[in-house]
Amino acid sequence: MPQMPSPALQTALAYHRAWTGGDFEQAMTYIAEDIVCQAPAGRLEGAEAFRGFMGPFVQILTGSDLIASFGDETTALLMYDTSTKPVSSAPAAECLTVRDGTITHLRIIFDRTPFDAARKASTAP
Repeated sequence: MPQMPSPALQTALAYHRAWTGGDFEQAMTYIAEDIVCQAPAGRLEGAEAFRGFMGPFVQILTGSDLIASFGDETTALLMYDTSTKPVSSAPAAECLTVRDGTITHLRIIFDRTPFDAARKASTAP
């Protein structure tokens, strides 16, 4: 008998399915108003700051492959590879803290190298 994902993992996967499926508004329903997001560009506080960070990325997303997911009662970890308009492969990982079905803390790590290379190639003479 298959085991049900933990509560945090259920929320993390629902959030991930929503934003990678193009429904960013649905994804935002899993984000706490007071979320703290640690991203390569720095610390973001609050749902509106998070929207400003994640919204533009979702607009250039063309696909995503979930590589692995793990979770317990309050924490989930997702590893995935995204395809975007500028780059075909942009690997990332997220560690999410979930309380009462909403994501209160998200630490996202992603490889900026493909984006830097695409920017450099687009400005080369």
